[in-house]
Amino acid sequence: MAKCRICEQPLIIELDPDSFDEAAASSSVGAAITAPDDLLLPCGCHFHWQCLLDESTQIALSLTCPACDNSIVSTSPGPQPHILARYHNEGGVQERLDVLPLITEEAYLEANPAARPARAFMTMCAEGDVSGIVELLQNLEEEEEDEESMSPGEILRFQDPLDGMQTGLHVGILRAQQEVVWLLLWLASGLRTQAFPEEVSRAAQVMGADRGTAGGVDIRGLRNEQGQTGEDLARTTGGVWVPLVDGGVLSSRV
Repeated sequence: MAKCRICEQPLIIELDPDSFDEAAASSSVGAAITAPDDLLLPCGCHFHWQCLLDESTQIALSLTCPACDNSIVSTSPGPQPHILARYHNEGGVQERLDVLPLITEEAYLEANPAARPARAFMTMCAEGDVSGIVELLQNLEEEEEDEESMSPGEILRFQDPLDGMQTGLHVGILRAQQEVVWLLLWLASGLRTQAFPEEVSRAAQVMGADRGTAGGVDIRGLRNEQGQTGEDLARTTGGVWVPLVDGGVLSSRV
C-alpha cells in the first residue's frame, strides 16, 4: 500500500466522531474512524493533503514534486499552468483536480500570514455571508493590534493579488450578492447615510455594524487589475445593478 512521500504514514486520516450520526458512532465504539486521504501527483508520488500543502512555498516556486523533484505542471487544457492531481478522500475520488490555485494561495499566506483574515473575508463576500463579515470585523476590533495585523478598514479595502486585485465589492457584484454590496458601501464608502434604503440601515444597526470604517479610501474608487471599478463591472453586468448604476450609488464621484 502506498504511503505519503513526506511523512511515510498510511494515506488515511482520522475523522472526528462528532461529525457522524449516533448509529454510525455507536457501531464503531473503541475503534478509530478513518477515511482515505490520498493525493496522487502526475509524477506518481502520493501525499496526504496537508502534507502537500505544507510544501506549498517550494512547489509554487519550482512547480516540481517535493519528493522526486520531477516537473508536475501542465498547460493542458488551456494556456494557464495546472497541477492536475487525483484525490481520494471520504467523499470519493476526484480526477484531474487542479491543486495549483490552492498551493499558490497557501504559499502566499505562508509569506503573508496577516492576509489570512482578508482571504476569509473575500470568501464571505463571494458566498454572501454578511453576518460572517460583520463578525470577522468585530473580532478584529476586539483583538490586540500588532504591527503585522490588518485593521478592519484594511480588510474591507483589501485587493486580492490572487484574484486580479479585486476588492470585496468587485466580487459581490460579480456574484450578484446584493446584501454584501450594500454592506460594503455602508462600511467602506462615502455614500451618504440618507442614500441607503431603510432596510439596509436597519439591518446594519441590528448587526451592530456602524459606519466607523467608512471614512477611509472609498471602496468604489478602487480598481482591479483590468482598471475596472465596481461601478464598471456593474454597468457591464446589468440586471439588478442597473438602478444602482443609474442612481450613482456605485460612483465614487458622487
